Amino acid sequence: QVQLVETGGGSVQAGESLRLSCAASGRTFSTYTMGWYRQAPGKEREFVAAIRSSSSNGYYANSVKGRFTISRDNARNTIYLQMNNLKPDDTAVYYCAGTARLLILSSIWSDFKTQYDYWGQGTQVTVSS
Repeated sequence: QVQLVETGGGSVQAGESLRLSCAASGRTFSTYTMGWYRQAPGKEREFVAAIRSSSSNGYYANSVKGRFTISRDNARNTIYLQMNNLKPDDTAVYYCAGTARLLILSSIWSDFKTQYDYWGQGTQVTVSS
């Protein structure tokens, strides 16, 4: 069983930055595909970014491409989401997700929400204008 714990959320002004962290338990973290999702009030949970087990390449939703960067530190069992130039539309609860499944991430499609087996409890990000 893998447990995921997100930290780093908060309230910021538009244009500012935040870095979210997701710490994972379990010895096989380095083999997991990891992702970030977010859910705004009244909306469905949506894909934000994902990263393969041993890759430094991230895959992003169009809405965050160029502003957000996903990364991982397998030695620390942690993934990160660096969020720059935040906008009010980025306001949401951000969730970390992980899976041992082989997901074929690409620049065209990386939203495999139903394929993730483990989810964190979420961390709130609020961006005011």
